[in-house]
Amino acid sequence: MTIRVLVADDQPLIRQALRTLIDADPEMTVVAEAATGVEAVVRCRAGLADVVLMDNRMPDLSGVEASRQITSDPGLATVRVLMHTTFVTEDLVAAALPAGVAGFLRKGVDAGTLLQTIRDVAAIGRKSLRYT
Repeated sequence: MTIRVLVADDQPLIRQALRTLIDADPEMTVVAEAATGVEAVVRCRAGLADVVLMDNRMPDLSGVEASRQITSDPGLATVRVLMHTTFVTEDLVAAALPAGVAGFLRKGVDAGTLLQTIRDVAAIGRKSLRYT
C-alpha cells in the first residue's frame, strides 16, 4: 500500500524538495501540499493523506494548532502528523504531543531517516515518538 503524504510548509522550495524526495520512493506519494496551517487542515479534511509532514512555524496557524485540529477530528482518526521543523525543543515537544503529533524530525535530516520515519509513523500511528 502506498503511503499518501501531505507536505505542509510555508517555504515553496522546501515543499518542492520534499515532494521530489518522497515521490522518488516507490512506497510513498505526495498527494497534497499546504503553505499555511489552515490550508493543511482543509487539505487534510479532503481525506487524501495518511501522514502529514508538518512544519511548526507557518502563517495563520502554527503546526501544533493545525495538528490539534487534525487529530481531534473524528473523521481524520487514521491520519498521523509528523512534525518537521528547524527547532525541535522541549517546549515544542511538550506542546505537540498533547496535540496528537506522532513524531518529530529536524529539517536537514538525511533522506533515509526522513523516509523511514514517515514509514514508521504511518505503520505505528500516533503512539510512536521519534526524536531525531
